[in-house]
Amino acid sequence: MKEVQVLDKTERKKRLAADIGGTFTDVAAFDERSGELRLGKVLSQPHDLVGGITNGIGATGVDISDTNLFFHGSTIAINTLLERKGARTALLTTAGFRDIYEIGRINRPDSFNLYFRKHLPLIERQFRLEVNERLYADGSVCRKLDMDEIAAIADRLEQMEIEAVAILFLHSYRNPEHEIKVRDYLKDRLPQVFITASHELSQEYREFERTSTVAANAYVGPKVNHYMGQLDSHLSQGDFPGSLLIVKSSGGLYSAPEARTHCIWMLESGPAAGVVGAKELCEVIGLKDAIAFDMGGTTAKAGVIKDGQPLTTSNVMVGGYREGLPIQMTMIDIHEVGTGGGSIAKVGPGGSVRVGPESAGADPGPACYALGGSKPTVTDANLILGRLAPDRFLGGNMRLDPEAARKALVENLCSPLGLELKEAAAGILKIAVNAMSHSVKGVTSERGLDPGAFDVLIAYGGAGPLHASAVARELGIRRVLIPAAPGHFAATGMLRTDLRHDFTRSIFKQLDDLPFKVMIGHYEEMEGEARQLIEDTGISVSSIVMQRGIDMRYVEQEHAATVELPDEVLKRFDIAEIRRLFDEKHLHLYGHASPEKPVEMVSLRSSVRGVLPKPNAERTERSGQTSLDQAFTGARDVCFDVSEGYVETPTYARDQLQAGNTISGPALVEEYASTTVVFPGDTLEVDELGNLLINTRKA
Repeated sequence: MKEVQVLDKTERKKRLAADIGGTFTDVAAFDERSGELRLGKVLSQPHDLVGGITNGIGATGVDISDTNLFFHGSTIAINTLLERKGARTALLTTAGFRDIYEIGRINRPDSFNLYFRKHLPLIERQFRLEVNERLYADGSVCRKLDMDEIAAIADRLEQMEIEAVAILFLHSYRNPEHEIKVRDYLKDRLPQVFITASHELSQEYREFERTSTVAANAYVGPKVNHYMGQLDSHLSQGDFPGSLLIVKSSGGLYSAPEARTHCIWMLESGPAAGVVGAKELCEVIGLKDAIAFDMGGTTAKAGVIKDGQPLTTSNVMVGGYREGLPIQMTMIDIHEVGTGGGSIAKVGPGGSVRVGPESAGADPGPACYALGGSKPTVTDANLILGRLAPDRFLGGNMRLDPEAARKALVENLCSPLGLELKEAAAGILKIAVNAMSHSVKGVTSERGLDPGAFDVLIAYGGAGPLHASAVARELGIRRVLIPAAPGHFAATGMLRTDLRHDFTRSIFKQLDDLPFKVMIGHYEEMEGEARQLIEDTGISVSSIVMQRGIDMRYVEQEHAATVELPDEVLKRFDIAEIRRLFDEKHLHLYGHASPEKPVEMVSLRSSVRGVLPKPNAERTERSGQTSLDQAFTGARDVCFDVSEGYVETPTYARDQLQAGNTISGPALVEEYASTTVVFPGDTLEVDELGNLLINTRKA
């Protein structure tokens, strides 16, 4: 990793970070002069996302005209893809290749599943148009582009009332000339149509994945652009003087103009910010390995911090491996399941109970919100079991209705199945916990990692602390850490992100023939482009950090593994060390290595970060105080185990706890946007940063 110092001359004021979730919109406001952090949480407005942000900013009491940076994580791109509510899109591709998007990889994950479905393309076949051009694999021209043909295609696009166009020509990652000509022509000819070309998003081989990526970018482009326009207009009306930055799926930031063209990069922006926040927390408290677990109102997500860095992937399947569409980009490896506080429980086939993925969301919300919802949810179950206080939800700003929750469970679960109320509620939570454990397994067990071997599970999101200990027990994890303000952790994580750009160049060479000078030239070219993008934002950074990697595989293999290249290895041109690093990585990923086999390079990767100043973590000296009287707020009956029934459980106010305080379970720790459950037999300790560290007993 290489670091270059840059002077920061910016007169900083305040930063805002907004994270829109399916149920709540979270806003964090940080004053860089005083160090003050203000938080706001309001119900999301599905039909007016910008209005939800406005309300969230208002809840912090900060004037937007007094901020210089606005960080934003949005779910609009991923929701548009998953809900299939994107634009009427056309695909222009090389003649003879219109069907690669539908043929895909012919992989069948479940060979004996008679109901298996292939991925469903976002663009119908009638809207996939062929262009009579062709490049050779080295980028040289085989068949020239005919612009008269493109003019005729533009006429057809107008007749079909196309809203977005994706351009993918064979081998354009080697030579984008044809794509550039067609893109520029169509932008002039069809100014109201969203135009995107594959080389702008990926310069990596694999035509199917590149086609799927550019198609997805075009499909979500018009909706993202409309939303970004609304947000820009709102900020302008509020006299916002600073820069709007969008969180990437890689956990970095990029400018609003880039986001309007490279829309697909914001797919997992909110969850990625949470993992970045977990990584920064690990760095402060000295943890190398941790699992980041985020549970909100609609979904539960998990990521992994390994050796101090978030695990990333270069190819994600949106919608899951079985039926999903591949997106070729660098992103934090996040696994998501449709289980959150608003997930609806219902009776399934054979009298089974299912929880999620359907969510009550913000409108109408769980039954206990008393906003029109009538179906039982995970939040309703927590209220019935006493784990939530009806009069202290969101600091008392939102009162919950226990009777509405009881009615929803009785009518939809208890009566049809003959269950007692507490049995139905406990069953909902047990099913939810099992589903959420799969989100963790998706980034651990399925990656060859043992979840029980990790130091700690870092739990956040409004509903994360409620269920973290139960999830940890399910996975054999012995410690759970609840950070400060867990209900706003993704938003505060955005305050700890940096400007970031990731580039890839596909180059096929055997390791023994590795052309180091050519290789260094490619790295410098990619890093120069990244530096320019950082400079174009007009934001001063404290330093620039560069990280280089190389995708390698054994000759005759199909898939490659990414190996990080330390600077000293490149300086020495140490082929033997690169080979050793690859064999070690292959052994870790697949359980075996073949040092005797030849190895080839597939792609070069470069990640460049423009480092921004971060909020400092404030440590508190351990008070030595053993009394919890100041933090004690009372007791209420809580059900942790159906067989044992309800037990009187003490509750504590988190903002009154001090470093060194220890609590033995059962107990509840309440704060503005979340409640932490301490099970019987577990112990909780407050560290010097105010984190809650729970030691779980074996289930």
